[in-house]
Formats: sequence, structure tokens, C-alpha cells
Amino acid sequence: MADIPLTRGQFLLPFVSILDDIGAPTETLLERSRLPTSLAEKSELYLPLLPALRFVETAQRSQGIEDFGFLAAQRLHFSHMREKTRALIAHSPTLLVALRHACHEASGEDTILSMWIEHDTDHVRVCSRLTGPWLLQLKHAQWIQNIFSVYIIRQFAGPDWMPAAIGFESSYGPSPATRSCWPNVRFLSGQHAAWISVPTKLLGLPNRSPPSFAPPRDNEDGPSAYSIVDLLKLMLPAYLDEGTTALADVAEIAGLSARTLQRRLAQLGLSYSDILDTVRYENASRLLRDTDCRIIDVAFSSGYTDPAHFSRAFRRMTGVTPRQFREQSRLG
Repeated sequence: MADIPLTRGQFLLPFVSILDDIGAPTETLLERSRLPTSLAEKSELYLPLLPALRFVETAQRSQGIEDFGFLAAQRLHFSHMREKTRALIAHSPTLLVALRHACHEASGEDTILSMWIEHDTDHVRVCSRLTGPWLLQLKHAQWIQNIFSVYIIRQFAGPDWMPAAIGFESSYGPSPATRSCWPNVRFLSGQHAAWISVPTKLLGLPNRSPPSFAPPRDNEDGPSAYSIVDLLKLMLPAYLDEGTTALADVAEIAGLSARTLQRRLAQLGLSYSDILDTVRYENASRLLRDTDCRIIDVAFSSGYTDPAHFSRAFRRMTGVTPRQFREQSRLG
């Protein structure tokens, strides 16, 4: 299991938009959960999953929101998935191929998400599970898992398609208001996984419309087992400008002890500062190469409070100043 479960910031945006609509103290709730307060700007980045789920639970409780996960799922769209996942689905010849791609790519959406297809006589179940027994009661995540399976199937079966049954791993039961939105759907709780039921006859359906973007590149890496280094490199960019990249802070946010994090990295011959320096460099070089941000803004966005310190650190890693790097990258 991944040491630091991560999810994409995209999946928190619907929860945040609901809170904003009702005038809730969204930034305060995010900050108390140790999440970036500038979430809208970081929606494509990865965030630690456990603080994200705590944020949703705390917000639901403090604001008295019933069926928060369902309401957020209603605001999600197919476009919230990673571009690679969407491209694979859009270029799939049949629904079955698309679902197989979605299963393979699931851990790219949430690093501890697994997804699979179970076959029965006249239907299949598209199943998903977040690894970890502490997640069983978190129905919010299971709504998100199930709704994306629904959206994938709608790319083939049409925008009004609804499953006959939806299963939840938790003991959750939808409110009457939620059931009224899905009147012909049977809800089951306490299942072995979150799942939706799909008639087998639909698996051969072709794509309803031509894809609107290019297929994924053949050399693009797919999801794999994440190492502690991979997870830190995915998580840290969201926190570079938050002032919370010290080892103790990152370990606490990730749900690890500082000693455990240090030991895991030492086993690989690395230190935490090695990883942080690499992430800062990759962030700074991307901004210098691909944007017109001022050097001082690049420094702040990369976690440096002193632009001069940033310039020295960047030159130590690359042999050139940030300005020279930008000029060279644009010369080709």
C-alpha cells in the first residue's frame, strides 16, 4: 500500500464550490485540514488523501450538509479525470475496452485506488476500492468512485444512462432527497467494494462521438507501484508556496512520523532535502521555460522566501542563473 495516499485536487473542487456557494469559511476549513488554501490554482496537482477526507468530513459536520458526497458528485464531470485517462477512453472502440483502460489507470487518479470488473450472467459490476480499512465509512469518496464509472459509461450509452444498482462499501444509505434524484436505482450498503451494475449487452457499444483530442503518447508512463520518492514528488508541488515543506510538516500532513520518513528515504540512499531540492528545481525550471512569470515570482512559487537564495540554489544545480536558463531554453 502507498505510504502517502494521494488524490488529485480536481476531486476536491466540487466540495469547495458547494461550501463557497453557502458562504462557509472554506479557506479556514482547508487550512485546518493542512490543505493548500489556493486549491483552485492547484487542482491538477496531487494532495494527501487523508487530510482531504478529513476536510470533507469536518465541512459536512460543521455546515450541516446532508449527502455531501452525492452533491459533490453531481458537480463532477468527465473532464475532471486526467487527460491521459480521458484520451484512452475517448479512443476506445467499445465500452469494455474503455472500462479496462479505466481500471488500469485508476491509481493515476488516486494512488491507493484499485478498480476492476466482475462478470455475472447478464451484467457486470464495475468495482472500486480505496485501500485501507479506515476508509470504509467514508461514503464521500465512494460516491466519487461510482460517479466516474457512470460518466465513463455515458460516453457510450448516452448522457441519460443510469445504473440499475449502486453498491457502497460503507454502511451508508442515501437520503430521501438523493434517492429522488435516482428514482429507479437500487442502493446497497456494506458491499465488498463500491460498484455500479452494467448490463453485459452494453459492453460492445461503440463510442458515440469522435474524440476531441489526440490519443495518449505511446511513451507516456502508466500508473505503477508508487515508491515513497514518487509520492513525495507528486505531493510536494502543492505545498511549495504554502510555507509547509519542512520535514516535520510534510511528515505530519502525510500521516507519517518524521523518523519513519527519514528512515524510508535513507534506505534508498536519499535525504528529504534531496527530494525537496529536486521538486523545487523541477517546478522552477517549468515556470522559467513555459511561462513569463517574473523571476521573483518563480522563486516564491518554488518555496524560496529570498530570491537571491533561489538564484544561488538554481545555479548550484544547473550551472546557470534562472535568467540564463530561461534564455537558453527559448533559444532551443
